Amino acid sequence: MDINIFIERRKSLKISQVKLCKGICTQSTLSKFENNGRIPSLAILSKLCERLGLSVDDLYRNSIESTTHMKMVLDRVESELMMESYSQVSQSLTEIKIDEINNDALKMQYYYQKGLYLALTKGKPEDVFFDFAQILDDLDERHQSIFSYLSYIGLGKLYQNLKRDTQAKFFFGKVEDYIDVHKDETFQKSGVNVYLRILTLVFYTAEFLIKQHEFKKSRDLIKRGIKLCSEQHITYYLPRLKLLAAEIAIYEEESYETIDNLLSEALAFAKINQNEKVELRVNALREKYNRENQ
Repeated sequence: MDINIFIERRKSLKISQVKLCKGICTQSTLSKFENNGRIPSLAILSKLCERLGLSVDDLYRNSIESTTHMKMVLDRVESELMMESYSQVSQSLTEIKIDEINNDALKMQYYYQKGLYLALTKGKPEDVFFDFAQILDDLDERHQSIFSYLSYIGLGKLYQNLKRDTQAKFFFGKVEDYIDVHKDETFQKSGVNVYLRILTLVFYTAEFLIKQHEFKKSRDLIKRGIKLCSEQHITYYLPRLKLLAAEIAIYEEESYETIDNLLSEALAFAKINQNEKVELRVNALREKYNRENQ
């Protein structure tokens, strides 16, 4: 029995042990099952699995070889990347054995996530290039999927970190064109990860454009990102998008009220998402702004 499948499903649904076992068994029974592998009675286990949308049979599949499990882990990484939970991303990616993935879409998801994680945490350039090359030179040679453009984001970030703006501009420019071409495209509601990926393109491109002082282009992307967050009820990127909007407002010397409102909104959404990193950035930017405008 692979208990990790059970644990991953519970965590992905954000159901606590207390909530899951209510009316079925004690929390101690559930904890012993998850932590020590002590299997409860079949009746109890069946009810717990049913509450998670699983069957007991699902737990007998090898977790690494299970496409369902790998997709679950990679989808979790998707969210962890959005939240900048990089230590969790690193840990989660170790659960995947890429050689045992037979699905090209999952392979591309893995390589984009690993490459972007390395680019964002200033990993070795050769490792970043290798991961994105798997997509750009092999799995999506014709560059038709969104994974190619997520790879361009990672390469843009890499060159930005290396202070090679010409190269960074080249890759972010490709992403800009992609966003513009697909701006009116819609996807099925169940495809939340598709929208998260689009927001990833929007956010990092807008962030780069601010560094280039291309405020109009950046503002347009930020508005598009906030609109998409609102329409799809996705909050991961809202704090950072609002923070970018505040940065532009400060650069362009907008009113104190406008800047204060944007910072307050960024802070509020950061608290909702429990994103402490954005909270710290908002507070630091507010202090800096107040200090320079006393």
